[in-house]
Amino acid sequence: MMAEQNAIPLRELKKARAKLALYEACLELIGEKSFREVYLEDICRKAEISKVTFFKFFPQKEDVLVYYMRVWLTDRMIELAEKPKRGFAALRHIFADVAERSKKWPGLMLSLISFLSEMKMHPCMPELSEAEIYLLFPEHREIGRQDPNLFELFRQFVEEAHADGQLREGITPGMAVQMAFTIFYGAFLTAHLYRSNDVMGVYEAHLKLLMRS
Repeated sequence: MMAEQNAIPLRELKKARAKLALYEACLELIGEKSFREVYLEDICRKAEISKVTFFKFFPQKEDVLVYYMRVWLTDRMIELAEKPKRGFAALRHIFADVAERSKKWPGLMLSLISFLSEMKMHPCMPELSEAEIYLLFPEHREIGRQDPNLFELFRQFVEEAHADGQLREGITPGMAVQMAFTIFYGAFLTAHLYRSNDVMGVYEAHLKLLMRS
C-alpha cells in the first residue's frame, strides 16, 4: 500500500485531499437541510479551503451532488463485488442503502432529485484522479477506476430478475428498468411527502409492482 501511495505524486495527493475535504464538509453540513441552504462560505470555512480552490474542483456547487453520486455508486459496486447479489436482491440492496443514509442525511437525496429535475439528462459521472481513487477506495482501486453507470446496473439487475423468472408478467425488461429509476427517486420522494420514517418500507411496496406474485 505504501509503495502504491509513493507512486502517486505528492502534489496530486494534496489536491485530492483538498477536494475530498470540501466534499466531506458538504456532507457534514447538509444533514436535514436542502443543499441550497448549505452556503459555499460555510463549506470552505469548514474545510479550511478557499472559494477559488473550490471552483477549481467543482465548477458549480451542485457538482458536489454528482460527485457524491459517483462515490456512492462505486461503494455499492464494491459491496456487490464482495457479497454478490443478483436480480431483485441486488436492486433491494441499492434501495436499502439509500433508505439507511436518509437517516443521517435526509436532505441529500431530495437535493439530488431537485437538481436532476433541472437537468435535461442524467449527468455523467465525474472521472476520478488516481490520487482520489487511492484515498477513497484504497482496497478496491480497480473498481474505483470503473465508470459507474446506474442505468447499466439497473439493466443488469432487471435482466437477472427476468432470467430467474421473477419479473411480473406483462412487464418487459426495458419497462422494468424505467420503473426501477421511477422507484429509486419517486419512492423516496413519496416517503418524504408522506412523512414516513420507514423509507425502505415504501421502497419495498413499490418494488412489489415489478415482482411476479
